[in-house]
Amino acid sequence: MGHFDAIAERYDRIFRYGGPEELLQALEPQPGDLVLDVGGGPGRVSGTFGRELHVVVCDPAPLMLNEAQDKGLHVCASVAEHLPFADHSFRRVILVDAFHHLIEQRKAASELVRVLAPGGRLVVEEPDIRQVVVKVAALLERLLGVRSRFFSPADMVRIFQAAGASIESAQEGLGTNVRVVIGGR
Repeated sequence: MGHFDAIAERYDRIFRYGGPEELLQALEPQPGDLVLDVGGGPGRVSGTFGRELHVVVCDPAPLMLNEAQDKGLHVCASVAEHLPFADHSFRRVILVDAFHHLIEQRKAASELVRVLAPGGRLVVEEPDIRQVVVKVAALLERLLGVRSRFFSPADMVRIFQAAGASIESAQEGLGTNVRVVIGGR
């Protein structure tokens, strides 16, 4: 994770995030909801949600979490494969542009489903590896020594189904991204 800490202060400028409207529409949060942003780094995404939601950014990179704290977000230093929360702790969970960086994706999928409350919603947004630009990015990450593993939308659905998730939708054609929406049991 050292490569993320190396760019923590510049991350938001390098990897801009557009408005959160579509993500929030998929997430369907209610005012006051507790939202877990797994792999959220500096709060690049959840930092755009506004103050009506209570966000916890969970990431293993300490300098990234410092940036999230500077945005007024609560933080938790942890990896997605071993979330330090009780079962069914969060009504809303997001994982945006981070699944491919996880070492044990299947274990992480199980953890994300585990912490999701019944009736809750988990939204996973990932680059679509079938897109040429994503293939190029994956190659560059590999050349830079970043351990990434990208999945097709169908494979992502299978991974989360195997983890016990109920898939509500798998949206493609979001530029170079795919979004999988998962409902809590």
